[in-house]
Amino acid sequence: MAEKFAYGVDLGWVSQLEQMGYRWIDESGNRTDPILACKNMGANAVRLRLFVNQKEDFWQKNENERCMLGFCDMYRVLEMAGRVKSLGMDLMLDFHYSDHFADPEIQDIPEAWKDDDDQKLTERVYDHTREVLLLFRENKIEPKWVQVGNEINFGMMWPKGHLDAAPKQLVCFLNAGYDAVKEVFPACQVITHMAMVNREAWCVPFLDNFFTNGGKTDIIGFSYYPYWVLKQIEAEDLGDEETVRVREASGSKAALSGWLSAYERKYGKPVMIVEIGGDDEDEEGTCQLLRRSSEAVRELPEGRGLGIFYWEPEVSRSVLPDAYPLGAARQVDVYTLQYTKVLTAYNACCSQ
Repeated sequence: MAEKFAYGVDLGWVSQLEQMGYRWIDESGNRTDPILACKNMGANAVRLRLFVNQKEDFWQKNENERCMLGFCDMYRVLEMAGRVKSLGMDLMLDFHYSDHFADPEIQDIPEAWKDDDDQKLTERVYDHTREVLLLFRENKIEPKWVQVGNEINFGMMWPKGHLDAAPKQLVCFLNAGYDAVKEVFPACQVITHMAMVNREAWCVPFLDNFFTNGGKTDIIGFSYYPYWVLKQIEAEDLGDEETVRVREASGSKAALSGWLSAYERKYGKPVMIVEIGGDDEDEEGTCQLLRRSSEAVRELPEGRGLGIFYWEPEVSRSVLPDAYPLGAARQVDVYTLQYTKVLTAYNACCSQ
């Protein structure tokens, strides 16, 4: 039997927004559960992130950027996961191995781990992963997928696990997470997550090192944000051959299919888009981006494209301190949100 294709949503901000007083309404103006609303538009899976020792609910990433983190400690994520499972949806857990967001710009070692040597950090990764998953197992909630690291193109837990400074140690950290997942949930699929599927220079060096040094994974996952790629190109005024090619292919179904096929063939692993998003002020354009991208992943040969996840569709830029612009909701009143049509792309794809 073919693997069920994942039409997913990342909802890491929902519980914090609910505590702040936000609610969601449907097209008729009636209050709705934000997870159920996604399911009604075709989503069948939810992704939730985990931080190690989250000390705050907002994080000053840099001088000009203050981020909402969500409630991402293991106990509050467990509560959200229970809601997901009660709706019959599949679950992905995303371990950041940091006390706040980890991404290509920042991969901070958790504060409590900062003085550890390489061996101790490897044990920390294993123990933390195992502890969280044992909690889930005790509560009879089994994830279908676990991400070991988040957008780790240049490594994790810098500088100890930086790709350039410690390429082999980086793989040791990742394999420790993999081993912990398989010990607790042997059937769970482990995902290795890269940012920018459409930039080979961001992905190939990591993946070559990972597999050369015995990296263990089941799936390669990617982020795909044409919006951010174009912003980066504009800001840096890049004119190299790859940049020109990426600009011209931005948002293209054929281009995405080509990038994913190349990675799948080269590394012999199925692929997913574990993060995607588009401009929340371009409802139609973002809906079409999601539909084209879903089709590109789903139509890979032999079912080697396993799914796609929209990152934080439940928000509008108007409710976030950093005005993150790639949600899929609109603010219709004070503390009231309503999903746009973007996620209906999932029902459209399912009906084909």
